[in-house]
Amino acid sequence: MWTDAIDLRDFYASALGGVARRMIARRVRQMWPDVAGHSVLGLGYATPFLDPFRGEADSVLAVMPAAQGVIPWPADGASQTALVDENSLPFADRSIDRALLVHALECSEHVRPMMREIWRVLSDSGRMIAVVPNLHGLWAQSERTPFGHGRPYSTHQLSRGLRHVMFTPLKASAALFVPPSRSRVLLSSAVVWEEVGERWFKTFAGVVVFEATKQIYGGQPTFEGAVRQPYVAVALR
Repeated sequence: MWTDAIDLRDFYASALGGVARRMIARRVRQMWPDVAGHSVLGLGYATPFLDPFRGEADSVLAVMPAAQGVIPWPADGASQTALVDENSLPFADRSIDRALLVHALECSEHVRPMMREIWRVLSDSGRMIAVVPNLHGLWAQSERTPFGHGRPYSTHQLSRGLRHVMFTPLKASAALFVPPSRSRVLLSSAVVWEEVGERWFKTFAGVVVFEATKQIYGGQPTFEGAVRQPYVAVALR
């Protein structure tokens, strides 16, 4: 079940959500240090992590599933968000270079069709990052954050699942080692928790940050079921 966009907005506006945004954004940026000349697509609720790519990428767009709802983004300038059917994205084949999925895989009730759409719109050299709750982490056990909703994954489960939909795993990282607490003392020491956790306790991270590339050999995936009509991608004003 998709988490409502308003609840996600409010979470990232909180102190705990701010820590989550910074810790996850560090990992995403490490994987994609330079997106110059690329088109970047965020699916789910990826807007808290897209700002660093604005002004660098050729284009940045955030699409949010109809069941989740949509929040205008960015705060300045014309909106770059759109409401879509995640199983029928309104983009041409091979038109996207980078896709960032946040609050998407764990929420979707139709993961395979959604991932096939991501595969379709990615360029042949396209890459995808999925940020998902870690099955073994504390954040997946706490309903006070959005990462406590939906289906969590282990790194092994995510790797295997992506291979089944024709993605080649590249790199797995982890973030959110600080407990999901509103304690100011804990939150102020989040960077220390990240450094210690990354070195010694990767299994217990709050989220898995997984990069994969589009697999273009071995045939194309079979698209099952009826073709859905996409929502019109209209920029909000």
